[in-house]
Amino acid sequence: MNRRVSHLIAGWRTGLPRPVLILQAGNALNYFGYGLILPFEIIYLHQIRGFSTSIAGLVLAATQGTAAIAAPPTGALLDRYSAKAIVVAGSLASALGYAGFAYVDRPWQAFACAIVSGAGIGAANTANRTLTIRLVKREQRAAAFALNRVAGNFGLGSGATVAGFIVAFAQRLSSFQTLYFFDAVTYAGFALIVLAAVPSPRAETVTPTGANGTGFRAVARDRPFVTVIAANIVLVVVGHTFFSNILPPFAKTHTPLGPAAIGIVFLVNTSFVVIAQIPAVRVVARMRRTHAFAAASALFAVSLLAVLPATLTHSELAATSLLAGVAIVFAIGECVHTNVLGPLVADMAPAHLLGRYLSLYGLTFTISLALGPAIGGLLLQTSPDAIWWGGALAAVLAGAVLLRLGGRIPDPLRDFGR
Repeated sequence: MNRRVSHLIAGWRTGLPRPVLILQAGNALNYFGYGLILPFEIIYLHQIRGFSTSIAGLVLAATQGTAAIAAPPTGALLDRYSAKAIVVAGSLASALGYAGFAYVDRPWQAFACAIVSGAGIGAANTANRTLTIRLVKREQRAAAFALNRVAGNFGLGSGATVAGFIVAFAQRLSSFQTLYFFDAVTYAGFALIVLAAVPSPRAETVTPTGANGTGFRAVARDRPFVTVIAANIVLVVVGHTFFSNILPPFAKTHTPLGPAAIGIVFLVNTSFVVIAQIPAVRVVARMRRTHAFAAASALFAVSLLAVLPATLTHSELAATSLLAGVAIVFAIGECVHTNVLGPLVADMAPAHLLGRYLSLYGLTFTISLALGPAIGGLLLQTSPDAIWWGGALAAVLAGAVLLRLGGRIPDPLRDFGR
């Protein structure tokens, strides 16, 4: 028994430096705040503030759309300036934007808060990834990205669970205002942690030459990288965003689940990721990267289709159990997907273009988080079931595109003869 426990603990060891561990602890705090509001953003804007679901979806899309717009110029800055300073500034901007959400009563006010918070998210998230990569060795990249996912999912899951019980106990305006206020506090707290406890490694700079471009044109010429980013935008929309943003309002309307049950489903998903993400680094390391992408897309497709049977039962326990199973399949797909995508982007990036490459990696998530609520919010009003079977089809097609990349992307199993 002691050997088994020791083996389990060994699977969690990352060997990452102390500043990275502190940074990820701050991420966990930050994501706890975001988890307080994530499952209930559309519900708050629609049921409490009286916006239509399509407008509510567009507000969420505006947040992530602004984050997407902010990411590329942030990437250019990161190739020259301090990632730490940009993390702090972006986090404080997000704190201001999310605090404002607590007091919006008109759509234009919500869109204004979305723009402010989105700009902060785009800057801080891009800088956060760059700061992490500069603090670790090349062989530690997979573990660093995995620990980031653990921190994020631990924070999201615990935050969503707490919020679920708060909303179930008192589904009124003051409850949602409290959630948004504490979300803002965690953004500010994260900024203080980074400012006080994380060092600031210097960016690598190079002199431009004819053969060594330093702008986004050099990135755009990397066709395999552009293909990876485009296909993964689809996978994040259907495999991450539909689950996080669209499943809660869908389940509340079309299944017997209440707010507390929705929080439990999120807890199951994020808890599984927290437990499995780091050990999964070793499992995924034995797979070709294209095969891992194909496996993740298949898992997403299965979990999307498995949502539909929950609409056929009148039992909250049965529907909750089914969607908890769906959450686990989603979580397995997330573990495989993120353990491949982040290290792959870092491996494809020349050192002097790391900020730009990682900014476009960030776009994989910010564009997806913009498209997902907009598409899902519209379909919730017109054809809710199409979210799930259409998403499954899109996941399969994206996986097929990535599988065809073959030897055109870096792969440790091939490049180092493993």
